[in-house]
Amino acid sequence: MTNNFNRSSSHDSVHESALSLNSLALKAKQYQILLKFRLTALVIFSGIFGYLLAGNGTINWASFIAFIIGSFLITGSANTINQIIEKETDKLMKRTANRPLPTGRLSISEATTFAILLALVGTVLMVSFVNVLAACLSLFSLILYAFVYTPLKPKTPFAVLVGAFPGALPPLIGWVAMTGNISIEAMLIFSIQFVWQFPHFWAIAWVANDEYAKAGFKLLPSEGGRNFNSAFQIMIYTMFLIPLGILPARFGMVGIGSAIVATICGILFLFQTFYLLKEGTNKAALRLMFGSFFYLPIVQIAYLIDKL
Repeated sequence: MTNNFNRSSSHDSVHESALSLNSLALKAKQYQILLKFRLTALVIFSGIFGYLLAGNGTINWASFIAFIIGSFLITGSANTINQIIEKETDKLMKRTANRPLPTGRLSISEATTFAILLALVGTVLMVSFVNVLAACLSLFSLILYAFVYTPLKPKTPFAVLVGAFPGALPPLIGWVAMTGNISIEAMLIFSIQFVWQFPHFWAIAWVANDEYAKAGFKLLPSEGGRNFNSAFQIMIYTMFLIPLGILPARFGMVGIGSAIVATICGILFLFQTFYLLKEGTNKAALRLMFGSFFYLPIVQIAYLIDKL
């Protein structure tokens, strides 16, 4: 009888341990969602692009790895703060209603602690192994995204302009992480990503306009929302990408080959805006949105291949 009791106690202990591990795994999953992993990965990719483009073929691996991890943590902190501020509006949109905070799977205090910890560790890594200027720019990007852009979203379409700054800072921060200074070349790669933000985000806003309206966000450039005027402004901003894409070659950062790639990609991207201008449909905006996803990494990879 004693043996049966011991076996039962052992079984209960194993069962409780399994439940505890399962609970921890579920909790960890919620924190991972706060990071917005795919968005953060895109930010890190742009930062790595700027870092490598600024280099001369040699890499300080300790600094490079610290830059990647530090950037990931600070970006994750910004994304977490964004979700804390938008907890109530996230409840109103289908694509965000199942996030950890609207559903109560994580509390505001848990998310706040997580955001502070990420920002602190990320900043310490950047200051210790990269440089102070890169760390300051990363924190500036966090503040601009989380505490200026995010609160502006329900108030004015100009939030997109504000959001374009932190959205375009990653390659510049990467350049600064490698060189320690802000140069004309750094501003050029910043400018390309800055202008790209507008057609990219407005295409998303067009496709998700109904969802955004439920949350009180009016992010398309025209007051009429999905109309000819919004499509026309998207086209104008996309047009500027063509001359901007040539400038890195003009300043000797890369060769003519990548300038040709950037020009072709810019023209193809522009053609998609013509289709949106003509059709004015969600299908056309969706095509433009996917086109924007391809444009930036293709151009940045072309620059790197040409440089390296």
